Amino acid sequence: MISRTISHLLAFIKLRGNFFTNSFLLPLQNHLSSSRLGLEFSSHTTFLASLHSNSNSSSHPRSKFQKVTNLDDALNMFDEMIQRRPLPSVVQFNQLLNAVTKMKHFSCCLHLFKQMCVTGVPVDEYSMSIAIKCCCQLYRTNDGFALLCCCFWRAVVPDVFIFSTLLDGLVLEDRILEAERLFKKLIKHRLCEPNVVMYNTMIKGLCKFGNNVMAIGLLRLMDERGCKADVVTYNTIMDSLCKDKMIDDAFKLFKEMVFEKGILPNVITYTSLICGLCNLGRWEEVSKMLKEMEDVRISPNLQTFTVLVDAFCKEGKVDDAEAVIDIMVERGEVPNIVTYNTLIDGYCLRGEMSKARTVFDSLTSRGLVPNVITYSSLLNGYCKNLNIEEAMLMFHEITKNGLKPDIVTFSTMLQGLFRVGRCGAARRLFDEMRAQGQHCFCRSALKSCPRFLQWINPKLAAGWCIMPISMWIDNYSK
Repeated sequence: MISRTISHLLAFIKLRGNFFTNSFLLPLQNHLSSSRLGLEFSSHTTFLASLHSNSNSSSHPRSKFQKVTNLDDALNMFDEMIQRRPLPSVVQFNQLLNAVTKMKHFSCCLHLFKQMCVTGVPVDEYSMSIAIKCCCQLYRTNDGFALLCCCFWRAVVPDVFIFSTLLDGLVLEDRILEAERLFKKLIKHRLCEPNVVMYNTMIKGLCKFGNNVMAIGLLRLMDERGCKADVVTYNTIMDSLCKDKMIDDAFKLFKEMVFEKGILPNVITYTSLICGLCNLGRWEEVSKMLKEMEDVRISPNLQTFTVLVDAFCKEGKVDDAEAVIDIMVERGEVPNIVTYNTLIDGYCLRGEMSKARTVFDSLTSRGLVPNVITYSSLLNGYCKNLNIEEAMLMFHEITKNGLKPDIVTFSTMLQGLFRVGRCGAARRLFDEMRAQGQHCFCRSALKSCPRFLQWINPKLAAGWCIMPISMWIDNYSK
């Protein structure tokens, strides 16, 4: 089954580059169809539509704010603007704030917003929305709510975009119960009518915590209130269902999205479904999904290929995983550190440490920087092979390269030290872990050293947490 999946990927190589470019060569009457979707797609029409979209976007000259590409330019422009008399309009200031936000300089954007208020620029709901978004992105949602209060005494009426931003901030901080209360209050008191973005934010939060039932309930509420769901809505729920191995429910939503709502799937849709099928080992259906992507002219992206690499590695088919990476490169998709982390972990799981190390050593030449997950995978491989000396060298290399070991790294090393009976070294490492504020470690490690268990019992009474290493590794793969 896996070899058949590989063959479909190889077929994609023949369609190098952008599918739109290839479709232009097809006759006007040639319509592609998918047997599963039962829909027809005119590749020629798609190409013309893309051309129309591109021509529209290029027909308007770029504003001076769109040309701002670095923070220094933005700050110089802001200084020049606040010295003008009369002051430029709030619209121009908003455009500059938006440009700084897109560069992800959220703290700086908040500073500029404060300067606007001090200077006397009459901020509007868009200015407030940008400032609140910056607070939320900095995990300072409470400050965002403080700015919401400012809206009222500045006579700025909060709109759906401001409330959606606050909801997103609560979701980002995992404050899902508060997000639910705010969402219900908005509807109950008719403070604003939720739009598709707000619904999608709430659905994302519910799915983040595996609450698929409530997420689907919100999808139904959208129908009742006349708000049309989009592909993002369905993708979010389907992805959550696939992660929970509820693949049949995901396909029911897929059919509803396509047949009943007429919403076309995208590469994210197929990637989620392929991931769900791979996790269940349903390789025949994976092949069909890849073939369907080919039929509807949707090219697999980096995430799609990485999902396949991960699945093959978990099946022990690391050679096939390497073949997928070769295909990625041939198609112009550059593998990232996540892709290579997966491959390294695959070799480590098979005990092929020399191959894992070869891939690791090649990362720099590929322009990639190993992260803590890369090191943890290698540590796990060395420890399982009882090569504790090499593992220790790799562990010290983490801090040497400016990275901070996390709980998985420490737990892996503790387990490795216990396996070879080096409880003294394990205790010293544990003290180091505690000094860094890490309060979890590997349960299986304790079984290896009764003396350590006696020493750690008081720590458990103080509220320390013991986690199995498999749980942390599983969390990495999500």
